[in-house]
Amino acid sequence: MAAKYDYYEFFAGVGMARMGLGAEWRCLFANDCDTLKEQSYAENWDGEHFDARDVGQVRASDLQGYADLAWASFPCQDLSQAGTKKGIGSADDLAATRSGAVWPFLDIMQSLADEGRHPSVLALENVVGLLNANGGADFRALCTALAGLGYRFGAVVADAAHFVPQSRPRAFVIAVRREVPVPRSLCADLPQSPWHTPILLRAKAALPADIAKDWIWWSPGAPPSTKEFHLSDIVDTSDDADWNGEEATARLLAMMSQPQIDRLDAAKAAGKPVIGSLYLRMRPSGPQGENIQRAEIAFGETLGCLRTPKGGASRPRIIVVDGERVRTRLLSVREAALLMGLGEEFKLPLTYHECFRLIGDGVVPAVVRFLAARLLEPLARHSVGFVGLGSEQKASA
Repeated sequence: MAAKYDYYEFFAGVGMARMGLGAEWRCLFANDCDTLKEQSYAENWDGEHFDARDVGQVRASDLQGYADLAWASFPCQDLSQAGTKKGIGSADDLAATRSGAVWPFLDIMQSLADEGRHPSVLALENVVGLLNANGGADFRALCTALAGLGYRFGAVVADAAHFVPQSRPRAFVIAVRREVPVPRSLCADLPQSPWHTPILLRAKAALPADIAKDWIWWSPGAPPSTKEFHLSDIVDTSDDADWNGEEATARLLAMMSQPQIDRLDAAKAAGKPVIGSLYLRMRPSGPQGENIQRAEIAFGETLGCLRTPKGGASRPRIIVVDGERVRTRLLSVREAALLMGLGEEFKLPLTYHECFRLIGDGVVPAVVRFLAARLLEPLARHSVGFVGLGSEQKASA
């Protein structure tokens, strides 16, 4: 099938956004300066358009043609709960934060705008912490920058749990060139559940009036009512899996606080095998209020968010409880890939740590596909004829 739309992808990682966009989209340019991600991207995709430089070294002249969309899953390290919480910094202080890599991306968009060929649509993806970082100042700065580039914008919070058995809420800021009238079918007059969460409502309410006038309440419609697969389809509960020994499991259980022990006892009394996730977290629970590493568990049909491993403490673990029998182990690479919606054919590195570093940084392709079908593709189609370069002019751009 011939591609209908063209796009640039920044902070491409291993190409999970590319997988979600699918065959109707043609990648004109992909960028990421992480060597491991570059290698994995090349193993899974045509790497002809991949640029391995730091985004700050990329110039508008490096981006050929005209793109309907620019996608940017910029670094989350300084925005996530597990990160430094420094935020995105400011456009003139790039050394302060890794998540501030969004600023050189926006500089490139400005250069494209100066040439009259900035994409019809922008999509910026990150953790929900983007919405309240630095008291909301970071989100206000981002929206102000988008307005200055000539875009109207809005955001949705989409949890991957609607699509796969993993809780992975992410903020998606979607912007469209101001000269493009937004079809009424794509927006709403008021915020809608589940896409416009309380944290997003507060972030929008804090925007200055001159910036808020460009806000759009995007309306992607109802999320899927069913998932393609469930947790029980993914987790290997057989004795052949690489379970911890009894001593190692006992050490993990001994790290639980009383509420976690109560949760474990309830699972034991369930009368059937129960699958859950187990994470190690630093919590202020020492005698003097100091942080102590605790084991925390959650049972249900959705596992906790997969994260990039740091020092082993955040590595995701499985716990299976069947009466008094309790088994624990690390989540396998195959299970993690399936939780992200990656098929068996997707190529991942051979080492455990490298696999989880790539997976933990990724966006769930099914979420991208949903947003592409409900918002990005209708906007791209509708933009033709309203922007300076229509689809018939792309080839000569």
